[in-house]
This record gives sequence, structure tokens and C-alpha cells, in this order.
Amino acid sequence: MQSRQIARELALLGLGQLPDQPTKLEPKNLQELVEAAVKTLSQEANEVLEAASTELRRSSDSLIQSETRATDPKEAAQMVKTAIDATQTAINQLGSALELPKFIQFANRQDVRDYAVQILSHGAVHRLEIDQRLNDAMVAWQMKRLARIDRDILRTAVIEIYYLGLPERVAINEAVELAKRYSDEDGHRFINGVLRRVTDASTAEKKEEKAEKAVERSAAKARLGGPRGVTLRDHVAPVSRSPASPSEQPAAPDADSPSAPPA
Repeated sequence: MQSRQIARELALLGLGQLPDQPTKLEPKNLQELVEAAVKTLSQEANEVLEAASTELRRSSDSLIQSETRATDPKEAAQMVKTAIDATQTAINQLGSALELPKFIQFANRQDVRDYAVQILSHGAVHRLEIDQRLNDAMVAWQMKRLARIDRDILRTAVIEIYYLGLPERVAINEAVELAKRYSDEDGHRFINGVLRRVTDASTAEKKEEKAEKAVERSAAKARLGGPRGVTLRDHVAPVSRSPASPSEQPAAPDADSPSAPPA
């Protein structure tokens, strides 16, 4: 597991605990949110293991019943199928549970916690700007109507793109992976679409700003006298190049002058 992936998931769990109104939280408060997220993951690991144990017991009971209570082969086959399904569920849950201890171990690293705190800090301070970007990108939908987990996945991606400098494609891909893990079946497609529209709108804004600046530069050059602008030479009167008058022409050297050339 990558450090930032784990930090992202810690922040995702912490974002749900932030106040709705923008506020600057103290470092101590942010660290407490991360601690709470780690505890949540630990509890999740225990719950997953308990659920897997329950499924295994159900599987065992179904196998026993297929041997002792089934009155015909069809009923026995159904009980065996139930046992197999329960066993498969337990295996999947155990696989997930085995990843959690490693996740929790990484979550205690300082670099992981620092990145999670950065996400939470920007989420607390810039909540209105983040939600406005997302609302503008949604078609006939609003943030407040989304499930809490989907809102926080979208917010995490926007924070990473606009406040932490993560490349757009990377942030979107990471958000999709979070949605596959925490959201419903269609959640990752919805989140992908919204974030694509957010980044497309941002690209259009940058192009518009660039065009406006180009117009402003052209206007400034025009006010200064043309494309090359005004230089010091434009303010100095030109020197006359007309022939010198007879009185201004140098006198011919005297024949007796030492400087006169010999005859």
C-alpha cells in the first residue's frame, strides 16, 4: 500500500467529522481526527473478523443439515449451495481483514498522518470554495443530496488537485478507487464524471484568463505607442544632418603653419 493512499483514506474518514461551516482547526484537533480514523479502522477489522466467523458457522450448519435433515437430493443440494456461498463470503471478509493490520501499521507513520492532516486542514478552511466547484460541475444535482461518503470522496480529490498540487488524472483515479471501496455499485462512475467536469471547467477558466491577459498586454502596448513600446530615443530631438554653413566649415591650414603639408 502506498503512503498517500492510506493517508487519503484516513482523511476521508476524518472529513465526515468536520463542521459544516468553514473553520481553521488547531493542529491538535486535526491530529485527534486522524486518531479517531485509525480507531475506526481497528474496529472495522474486528467487525469484519466477527462477520467472517459468523459466515463460517452458517456454512457449517448448512452442511450438517444437508446430511441430517434434507429429505431429498434437491433440498440437500440447496443447503450445500448455501454453505458454499457462506464460505465464499467468509473468505472475502477474511481477505479484507488481513489488509487492515498493514493499513493500521502504515497509518501510524508520521508522513502518512502529515498528509492526512493537510487534506483535513484544507477541507476545514476551504469547504465553501470546494463545494462550489463541485456544485457547478453537477448536472441537475447538488452536493447536499449526495451520500456523505460520496461528498467526502469528491472533496478529497478537489483538495488534492487545487490545494496540494496533485496531477488531475492521478487525483481522479484515486477518487475512483476510493469510491469502489466505500461507495455503492455506481458511485465510482458518478464520481469520475463529476471530477472530469470539474477539471474541464478549470481548464476552460485558465484558457479564458490567458486570453484576457493577452488582450490586456496588447492594450498596454497600444497605449505606449505600438508593439515596440516607447524608448528613450523617442524623447530625444533628432540631430540635424544638413551640410555645415561656410562659417562653420574648418579653415584651411596656413602655408607657413608647421602643420601645413610641404608643397
